[in-house]
Formats: sequence, C-alpha cells, structure tokens
Amino acid sequence: MSDQIKNIFISHVSKDDQGLTDLKELLKKNGMEARDSSITSEKPNNAKEEEYIKSKILKPRITWAGCMIVYISPETKDSEWVNWEIQEANKQDMTIIGVWERGAKGCEIPEALDQYGHALVGWNAEKIINAINGECDGFEYQDGTPMPKRTIRRHPCG
Repeated sequence: MSDQIKNIFISHVSKDDQGLTDLKELLKKNGMEARDSSITSEKPNNAKEEEYIKSKILKPRITWAGCMIVYISPETKDSEWVNWEIQEANKQDMTIIGVWERGAKGCEIPEALDQYGHALVGWNAEKIINAINGECDGFEYQDGTPMPKRTIRRHPCG
C-alpha cells in the first residue's frame, strides 16, 4: 500500500481523545496519514456560544476535511454534537465512516450515522483505509460480522 495523506474530521466525544490518537497511529502504521481537523484537548475550543461554535469553528473544519470518521464508543450515540457534525458532513455530501472503538462492547451508533453513513467498520486498519478510499461500503458489528443489508450511499473520500 502506498503512503497516503488524507484530511479527515474525526467526530467523537471528548473523553475519547486518546482513542483518536490510537486510530491515527493505526492508520499511519499502515500507510495512511490522517490529518485531523476535529476539536480535541490538544487543540481545544474555548468558545461558549453554540451557534458560533457550529458556524465559525466546526463547520469550516468539517468543510476542510475530505471525509468524516465517527469514532464510536458507548457515549457516542447520545452526543448531540456528534449527530450535528454527521448531519453537517452529509449536507456537504461527504463520505461518513463509522469506526468502532478498539474492544468496543455494548455500543450503539448515533442516529445520524445510521441515516447518513457510508460504512461502519471495526478496529481493522485495512477496512478503515478501504472505507476512507471508498472501497468498502458495508456496515459491520464490533466483532466484524456483517450487519443486515442496508441501503448504502456511495461517495469515495477525496
């Protein structure tokens, strides 16, 4: 696999910052550098007003990215921010990929990911990279077994 660089927005809940680092390291070890534009504790957002955060901070970062990865842990499903970010990526006709947290158990996916997602894969570098490159369009459970057939939207990551 050739080395690739992709601009990606990783939608997540703040407690999962370390998981994002692990995800980017997994991709890098397998030939893909993910330049992440999401808000993390390393690059915090100190704004307080919700509309300002959405329009002036998050929306431009999502626009900059070529696709969105949704990092799924037990708390992700209930995050209003994650659902908003997915909806925004969909408005921009982006590829939206769910990635289960390593060792995830008992997690549910956000409603917006179920509605607008293009792929959902486990903690497997090859599958994640294939999904980013538009070569994987299936949804799978945490253990890698396929979910029931869905209507899959196809948009390769740019």
